[in-house]
Amino acid sequence: MCMEATALIAELADKARLAGRTLIAATSADRVNALLQIAEEISSSQAEILAANAKDMARAVEEAMATSMQDRLLLTPERVSAIAEGARQVSKLADPLGKTLRESTLPNGLHLKQITVPFGVVGMVYEARPNVTVDAAVILLMSGNAALLRGSSSAASSNQVLVDVMRRALGKTNISPDVIQLVPSNDRATVQALLHARGKVDLVIPRGSAALIRTVVDDSTVPTIETGAGVCHVYVDEKADLAKALPILINSKTHRPSVCNAAETLLVHASVAEEFLPVALTALAQAGVKLNVDDQTSKIATGLGISVSKATEENWSTEYNALEMNVAVVPNLLAAADHIAKYGTKHTEAIVTESQESAAKFIALSDCAAVMVNASTRFTDGEQMGFGAEIGISNQKLHARGPMGLEQMTTTTWIVKGSGQIRA
Repeated sequence: MCMEATALIAELADKARLAGRTLIAATSADRVNALLQIAEEISSSQAEILAANAKDMARAVEEAMATSMQDRLLLTPERVSAIAEGARQVSKLADPLGKTLRESTLPNGLHLKQITVPFGVVGMVYEARPNVTVDAAVILLMSGNAALLRGSSSAASSNQVLVDVMRRALGKTNISPDVIQLVPSNDRATVQALLHARGKVDLVIPRGSAALIRTVVDDSTVPTIETGAGVCHVYVDEKADLAKALPILINSKTHRPSVCNAAETLLVHASVAEEFLPVALTALAQAGVKLNVDDQTSKIATGLGISVSKATEENWSTEYNALEMNVAVVPNLLAAADHIAKYGTKHTEAIVTESQESAAKFIALSDCAAVMVNASTRFTDGEQMGFGAEIGISNQKLHARGPMGLEQMTTTTWIVKGSGQIRA
């Protein structure tokens, strides 16, 4: 590992931890004010932010970056406004710190209380999406944590200006701007140094491609929360209202195909396949979706004159992040659940059905962070679920699962008060 990168990360982490003491001393009102100042500064700096993003986009085009990644990288006036609004929404949420989770008095008179506290210094490793720079920072700040932000080199200009803007905003508060540190992205060694900064960094959270997440989880000696790739499914049950099923399918796939909660596979119960698939395949094809299908679906598509490819084993487990989708006919709900268990990534699964029994069975069989019943997979999102911005979507089972907001960025401390008791 590069010694220069190791020293740099240690320096940034130490600076962040020291600055974090201003967060510890800050009141809830202080942290709310900091977020509102950040939102205001982002709004008033929109031209500066868009100019920096234009530089990143020009490089992306020149380097032939995948269109799905370009979509993640792109900032527009509307997206900058949404970033600022996300900070405002987080400022309105309940303070996650100092909450009493449990409290009791033991027979020996000791009084026990478990309360929520920050992790301390949290590192973020993420790709392309500059909005994550702000989303992560404001959630960590509101939950009392200092942030080490390591974005990708493709978004270097955007990330730098966003951090500059946020630090400028914090300069107007009693919270040190050093609680937000941008880790240089021009050297890959800084990622490894961050992952191995155990004792300096308390937690690392990856957000991006499956390859990035796997690298972080496998290589890190710092504790991690695993955010997940999204091979999400929409299952249309035999008891489905097909009028509901079509818009749910189209929204799940095409609303923003580059994100992790976009659906990648459609599963259709055999008893409704002949009725639903002609409509679904036509709509998907008209939306520009490339289709990889099983044999039964292929026959229906051929009859409609729709071009499809035979789905391979690799297709079923691929997160496309693009206008591409797999389609298969299944004999029953159990077969759909078995397919999902084999190829899914425990992110989001959706069932369209009017049967409460089918919905309950699907929920029970879906080992994932979120299950949608008669709703688009796109609702697995912190803002949509009322958490404001999110720091990522966890599909692991420890500590946090699903969209991670303020509460998930805290740990706990036990407060034990006595009157002179000693242990016998």
